[in-house]
Order: sequence, then C-alpha cells, then structure tokens
Amino acid sequence: MKSKRFTNVFTMILCTVMVIMIFSITASADMGPKASVRIIFENMGNELCYGTLLSEQKSTGPASTWDGSDEFARHNENEKYSHETFDYKTWKEFVEYEDVDGYFFLQEGWKVSETKKIEWTYYPPNSFKILLYYPETETFVVSGIYEKYAFDTYYTVDMNGINIGSVNYNEELSTDEQIEAYRSYNYRVEIISLIARILITIAIEMVIALLFGFRKKNQFLLLIGVNTATQILLNVLLNIINYHSGELAFVVFYVLLEIVVFVIEAMLYSRILKKNSEKPKQKWFYWLYALIANAVSFGAGIVIAQILPGIF
Repeated sequence: MKSKRFTNVFTMILCTVMVIMIFSITASADMGPKASVRIIFENMGNELCYGTLLSEQKSTGPASTWDGSDEFARHNENEKYSHETFDYKTWKEFVEYEDVDGYFFLQEGWKVSETKKIEWTYYPPNSFKILLYYPETETFVVSGIYEKYAFDTYYTVDMNGINIGSVNYNEELSTDEQIEAYRSYNYRVEIISLIARILITIAIEMVIALLFGFRKKNQFLLLIGVNTATQILLNVLLNIINYHSGELAFVVFYVLLEIVVFVIEAMLYSRILKKNSEKPKQKWFYWLYALIANAVSFGAGIVIAQILPGIF
C-alpha cells in the first residue's frame, strides 16, 4: 500500500514538472529543434555567386529588412557584423534589389559558389524566392515563389542551361529567365538521423542502467528491447509531427510523448525487471530508474540538438 501511494505521488509530481517544462520550452523557442529550408544547386559553375532567400514578410526570427541605419547594416565591413558573408558593395546590391512580387531581402546570405547550398536553419521564411547575385557581371537571377512544406524543407535547383548573362537587373527587373526548384526532401538523411537519435538514447539509458546495478544479461536484454521499441515509436511519431506540424507541435509532443514513454517503461520495469532480479528492489526503485534514464536522455537530446541540429 505504501509503495502504491508513493508511485501515485511520484507520478503526480512528475506530471506537474513536465507540464511546467512544456510551457517553459514553448515559451523559449531556442530550447527546441528549429525548422530549416535547404536549397541545393546542381551543375553550378565556378563564377563568384552569392545567394539569399527573399521573404514574403519583412522579418522572421532575428532576420529582418534593413532599417536604414548604418548600425544595423549587416555586412562584414561593419564591425558589429564582421562575421557576415556580404561585403558592403554586395550587401548594397541586395538591399537595393526590387522584387516584382514585393518580396523582401532580410540581410541573410550565403556564398553559394563555394558551398553550392543555401541553408537557412533558424526561422526561415514560410514563403520565399531564391535570389542569386553574380558580382563579376552585376547580374541577378531569381526564382518563382516557393513554400516551406515540411519542418525541414529541401529544394534542388538544376543550374544546367541557365544563361546567367541574360538576366540583368534594371528598374523594370527583367525576369525572362528564372531558376526553377523542385522538392527534394532528403529521406536518407532523415532516416540516418532517426537511427542516430535512437542509438544515442539507448546508449545513454544503458549507462544509467549500469549505475543502478542492472548488469545481468537478461536484464540488459530486457532494457535494450523495451528501449528500442519505445524509442522507435517515439522518434517515428516525432518525425511525422516534424514533417506535418512544425516546431511548436514538435516541442509540445516531444514532452508529452516522453511522459508516455516514461510511464510505459516504469510499469514494465517494476513488474518484469523486478521478476528477473535475484534481489528484487522496491517498486519505486524501478520507477526512479525510468525517471532518471528518461530525464537524462531528454536533457541530452536538447543539448545535442544545439550542437548537431542535423541529427536532433
């Protein structure tokens, strides 16, 4: 009876803590994984080329249009923004660019001729146009309008046959030649990331298991089996939520599903693991293990997400 009462109180406290975590995490978007837009350029030449995504809105996250003051001019000749990609002349060309559809330059840029990519991984625009600039010929090349269609959105642009010299910027902005992009969601990368998340989580929880004294072969096999099943379920569901619903839904469901996983694992461990122990512990001991193992793996996931955003 005492053990049952402890379990009920323990679960209530945990749920309260998790609810607080949901609100604190959603209130601070930096705590969760970020959406991204990634553009890959195929068959691109070696001419010096810079690129950006024009936005339907004047700002998204920390990125925004230039406010007209020298202090917030985001080019690398400004001491405050010495890390930026654009020099003053290139930045000025982008700032003065007038899009026929009224899309805005948010002072984000990439040296596309080096990387053959644009990777906007922090609050990318939902509706955007791809804009390339070739400073050697003072030429712009622009795309049509595209949308962010997944939490991690991928597009590919085939530059083969694009006549760079035919699209010159002028007041009327000739758009006779436009680059076209097609959706290229990288399922291979997402699957590898999914497997990596599962393996890292299981490895962390097995280390916690050793610290709790679970060292017998049948105990380890049980822990690995249960963790594999719950982590596959958890991560597949989160990937689906990522794809369809975006960042806020991901963070909220990440916490809620972790609670479900904790309860399932704690119930299984307190029954099955206890039976497979030579010296069974009190029920609360197995609940405590499940709590700490899941809390540590959850915290580690948040930390690793900041270091390796491509995996978490």
